[in-house]
Amino acid sequence: MRAAVLHETGQDKLEVLDDVEAVGFGPGRVRIRVRATGLCHSDLSAMRGVLPQPAPFVPGHEGAGEVLEVGEGVTRVRPGDRVVVCWLSACGACPACARGQTELCLAGFTNAGTPNFRRPGGDVFGFAGTGTFAEELVVDAGCAVPIPDDVPFDIAALIGCGVTTGLGAALNTAAVTAGSSVAVIGCGGVGISVIQGARLSGAAEIVAVDPIVSRRESALGFGATRAVSPEELAGTRQQVTGGEGFDYVFEVVGRSATARTAYENTRRGGTLVIVGAGAVDDVLQLNMFELFFDEKRILPSLYGGGDVLRSYERTIALWRAGRVDLDGLITHRVPLADINEALDQMRTGTALRTCIEI
Repeated sequence: MRAAVLHETGQDKLEVLDDVEAVGFGPGRVRIRVRATGLCHSDLSAMRGVLPQPAPFVPGHEGAGEVLEVGEGVTRVRPGDRVVVCWLSACGACPACARGQTELCLAGFTNAGTPNFRRPGGDVFGFAGTGTFAEELVVDAGCAVPIPDDVPFDIAALIGCGVTTGLGAALNTAAVTAGSSVAVIGCGGVGISVIQGARLSGAAEIVAVDPIVSRRESALGFGATRAVSPEELAGTRQQVTGGEGFDYVFEVVGRSATARTAYENTRRGGTLVIVGAGAVDDVLQLNMFELFFDEKRILPSLYGGGDVLRSYERTIALWRAGRVDLDGLITHRVPLADINEALDQMRTGTALRTCIEI
């Protein structure tokens, strides 16, 4: 089958090969024919080595498709079912799951170090234990989540990561309150989803912050009340909050510099939500006095900070009701053969979300 492979960490181009085989099928496993996958910034981070991922590997973790076959003991899905790929499935039995924090379950990482694919030259890994830039993949049954027939594959793919992460950060992690002031730093696909979540929660002011003009313009169409460049943030904070700072600030970039900016623009007693996935050696510096004196809450948000399956269901319900715009998030659609073009669009910020049609 065909798959896009990164041979070495640090390379900026993928090679689309036709000699790749999905491996690992057996009891408790599901083989999926991938139909659509989103290109997420985390894929770029893994390619650069910002996120840990053994190479060679097939990027992609935001996909949807059809079940081809199921292994022994699999009862939740059957061949022909439409599914979204969940890269962080919950076991339902560990202490985190027992507490209701299924997004913190580590069971989904157990297969991350096991090759998902094979080529004549050797094993190939799948990013985050999946690897959706491929025509087929094999995953644990818990990673294949059934979706209704009326949900298109491209929309389902977005729900698999970016939309769930962004909406959940606002609705689950921060629990944004009606009438509040919000700033979102970083307005790609995930940041736009944060904006939509803040709008759903009734935030009075939602300020989108991004250096790219097209992203700022897009943010206004998804619910932001203002859209500014990073250089304009200080003045906007003065205009909107009288200089006090925002009730909620979301960092959706994954860098300590922007996290520090987000902290400084959060009001005393307000909430800073860290959504962006950053590098292990990028350290956010805060002094002990400001932590004590300002009493700002710092809330990391992993995969939307809530039960993933319930978040999927909620997103589909909101999409059906016209309360969230998922179709508008997909600004580019390209075939797998043009994956490097899509990567360039992501790097330059000209695409909110690119759908790879497979």
